[in-house]
Amino acid sequence: MSVANAIEVDDLRRTFTRRAPGALNRMFSRRRAAASSNDNEAGCNNGGKRPAALVAVDGITFDIRVGEIFGLLGPNGAGKTTTIKMLCTLLEPTSGTARVAGFDIVREPARVRASLGTVLSGERSLYWKLTGRENLEYFAALYDVEPSTASTRIRELLDRFELTDKANELVERYSTGMRQRLSIARALLANPPVLLLDEPTAGLDPQSARNLREVVRKLKDEGHTILLTTHYMAEADELSDRIAIIDHGKVIALDTPAVLKQHIQQMHSVEVETDREPDGILDELRSLPLVRGVECIQSGNGFETWTIRVLTEDSRQTLDTLLDLLRAGGERVLNLRVAEPTLEDVFIALTGKSLRD
Repeated sequence: MSVANAIEVDDLRRTFTRRAPGALNRMFSRRRAAASSNDNEAGCNNGGKRPAALVAVDGITFDIRVGEIFGLLGPNGAGKTTTIKMLCTLLEPTSGTARVAGFDIVREPARVRASLGTVLSGERSLYWKLTGRENLEYFAALYDVEPSTASTRIRELLDRFELTDKANELVERYSTGMRQRLSIARALLANPPVLLLDEPTAGLDPQSARNLREVVRKLKDEGHTILLTTHYMAEADELSDRIAIIDHGKVIALDTPAVLKQHIQQMHSVEVETDREPDGILDELRSLPLVRGVECIQSGNGFETWTIRVLTEDSRQTLDTLLDLLRAGGERVLNLRVAEPTLEDVFIALTGKSLRD
């Protein structure tokens, strides 16, 4: 492994065997098959063959340099979570290799875990019936932090993440932002060289998310290497030195945000906000010859609005067509703009979908 790389992934692959349907599922499948007079209906008859394997990660290769923030982006089901779990040694790869801080994830899992601080999205990484301080004391012992230094380290982390005043309160009383800060403090107890932050700002209010992004920047300045996943494209653009986009288990693009955006330099993003859900026009927009991607984002609380974003090589024609379609459907246009392409547009152009899909 190169000393310039904190993580090296080489032709990593993970497959899962689809489970055969249980007895109850088979019974209803037979009924559906009989009703439709189609013995070959999907899921009803596998011809006695073994269930097909699901390829979650399909031979990905990338390096993460020491001291960089590396964004790993992908739509739901792209293989991102499986990749993360393999790097954390929670899953073994089917084939291929990966090294974290020089240690092989299969042959040296304990050394990998000692070199890696993780904050995984959607997983409860704290004990809610313990106080913030008690959580850190427990995990310090679990991570073999020297007792002589643990109390000092805990005090420093509580202070750093502005949790000292709440250190003796139960975590179940913490806000989402406080729990997330405590989770990162937990990951830093043993001062690992590599951090894996899986959607660290998910569910946070704008101010808390902004504060947490500042924490991530400071961690990089201190020399930590950070693997970041996020569903917020602007956040990835702001924080990441380089970004890998993964889809259908493969890395389909890898470069700096600026270089990735240069790939669609000739395109523009047409955005129109309307007061009604556009019905049936998205497919018409996708069929236009110079359109490279379409998404519709719903927003609002009480007063719902829908923003249609179209990545196109001909902004004038696309805008005219979009406005004609909206008028024909009776939708009222609230706002419109034509902008230079963003990292979100790159993602849509490459995957055909939004990061939120």
